[in-house]
Amino acid sequence: MAGTMRNDGSSSSRGNSRGESVVLDCGRRKSSCGYCRSPGRTSVSHGLLAHSMTVDDYQDLLDRGWRRSGSFLYKPEMERTCCPSYTIRLRAADFIPSKEQLRLSRRMQRLSKFGMFLDGTLDIKKTVELLEDPNTSKGTCSCAGKEVSGSSSNYAKKNEAEFFLNYLSDQIDNVVQMCKESGEFPCDIQLPKASVKKVSQAKRKLLIEGSEDLLYSSNIAFQITATIRRAQSCDNRELRLSGHSAEENELSPKVIAEKLSSSLCQLAETSGLLIRACNGHINFYSSSEQPLSDGSVQVHTVLNESTAGCVSKKGCLKKSSEQPQGKKRRLEIRMKRSSFDPEEFALYRQYQTKVHNDSPDHVTESSYRRFLVDTPLVFVPPTGDGTVPHCGFGSFHQQYVIDGRLVAVGVIDILPRCLSSKYLFWDPDFAFLSLGKYSALQEIGWVRENKVHCPSLQYYYLGYYIHSCRKMRYKAAYHPSELLCPLRYQWIPYDIARPLLDRKSYVVLSDFAILQNGESSPSHVSENVVEVQHNDICQDSNDLCMDEGEETIDPEYESSDDESGPESGNLVSIEIEDGDISNILIRLERSRLKYEDLQRAFGPTERNQRICLESRLHSYMGVVGAELSKRMVYSL
Repeated sequence: MAGTMRNDGSSSSRGNSRGESVVLDCGRRKSSCGYCRSPGRTSVSHGLLAHSMTVDDYQDLLDRGWRRSGSFLYKPEMERTCCPSYTIRLRAADFIPSKEQLRLSRRMQRLSKFGMFLDGTLDIKKTVELLEDPNTSKGTCSCAGKEVSGSSSNYAKKNEAEFFLNYLSDQIDNVVQMCKESGEFPCDIQLPKASVKKVSQAKRKLLIEGSEDLLYSSNIAFQITATIRRAQSCDNRELRLSGHSAEENELSPKVIAEKLSSSLCQLAETSGLLIRACNGHINFYSSSEQPLSDGSVQVHTVLNESTAGCVSKKGCLKKSSEQPQGKKRRLEIRMKRSSFDPEEFALYRQYQTKVHNDSPDHVTESSYRRFLVDTPLVFVPPTGDGTVPHCGFGSFHQQYVIDGRLVAVGVIDILPRCLSSKYLFWDPDFAFLSLGKYSALQEIGWVRENKVHCPSLQYYYLGYYIHSCRKMRYKAAYHPSELLCPLRYQWIPYDIARPLLDRKSYVVLSDFAILQNGESSPSHVSENVVEVQHNDICQDSNDLCMDEGEETIDPEYESSDDESGPESGNLVSIEIEDGDISNILIRLERSRLKYEDLQRAFGPTERNQRICLESRLHSYMGVVGAELSKRMVYSL
């Protein structure tokens, strides 16, 4: 068959050399919404079951708003579905990381370089000595039986000490966030980040008796109080924190410090430090029961107590002889083609039950295979000519391994123009590493690195962005991202789309992009902009226990991508779309022929069957596009 022209001007013979796309049209489906899960709201999508799919065809389907869940492809019908889902992507070369993303990246670099906290442990005594020793920059240290002098070892020591202070600061920040989410602190105010500082020997001597054991301190309570007061004074009113004295004031530094200190009790239990509030300060003391001079004490994070075998407070305190000091932790990211792996399934089961509270009976091997293992994409091996990356094109699992232990798996598709992120699941014991955010940064970095070897690779696709669902808005944190217009399939900058989506759930984004560029308004703008009012419908408590990078997923309904996809439902009526369907390829048993040839086979008595088939073909052409409808094989 002669090659037809592709959208990018190349011949479809290139796609044929990479296999063949064969799909079964499942029609339009209605179901309960996997995002808002609100009674009376309905998710509407069009579905295809792919027997096989070339990477070129799937790339073009992504650029028309499609996603896949296993071998099932679906596309939300934006005008009808309750939660309009816009495909979102980022040009990797243009990525501008935020301060928070930079901070996470640097933290993970320190973790993998110096081996701290990758297993949930940190040598406190060693860190304290580094903080207190004024001669840290001098002398030599022994490393693996060899004398290592000068700046390299001292640099590592200083970074270890700095990391421990950052860790304590992060724990306070986590508690502050919990207070915001529970309503104890205002949720609409950006509160400052905590900073824990070492208390010098000189300052200790000036303090009250018994302060010799004071190691670190933070004044975050004063900063939070000042921030809240400034925000409240914006209304030109002099607000008092309460009608009582400062000591009893609900939002005074003293009370805030006491609230935060009491919430850090778990950190105190596992660290061997005493945490107390003192006149608005959060102070960290060495424990009198476990003096640091008696041995090397390690702190275990709360989420790792089960894996460390701790059954009591004392069980978390171990001598340094039980684990070599200074051991570097090896973080590996392995790429493998999509296939069933028992170790991955065990991790997925643990993740679904502990993070998403799924019933173990529902997390079956068959549902896992359908959701994250099965793929219709035809693998394209590397060619060495710059058109295919070293790993090839297709579906892959990225394994994140720490010292031989699998801690996370990212399910991705690598296509001619992008890396498409589908799902990530991780070990709940390593939640403190924020692996959802970290994996996204790694995947963006992968695209940037491999663009050198395969210039067509430029984009990172994050799945669907749903503005009406708060827990899905995190995807816009990767700047500068673009959203796909649901009508003309043009990419619109997120900064243009956001104010429009603040007012309406469904917007023809390209209309407003045209207006902003100063062009005349299309006559059909008002007709195509369908306003679907939504309340904030995704505010359930499950959001609090989810990492940024994952959403509530029900694999039995074949949810896709970091997002909950369409659930199986009843077929509804199909509209007839305009277009020439004569060149659509039809697979009938083992034969392949154009519809214009099949049309001649209908007899006079089969008029109704012909009309029904043509209706489905028009609808199919409307959702996949004229070019793809000619390239892919429509299975009967």
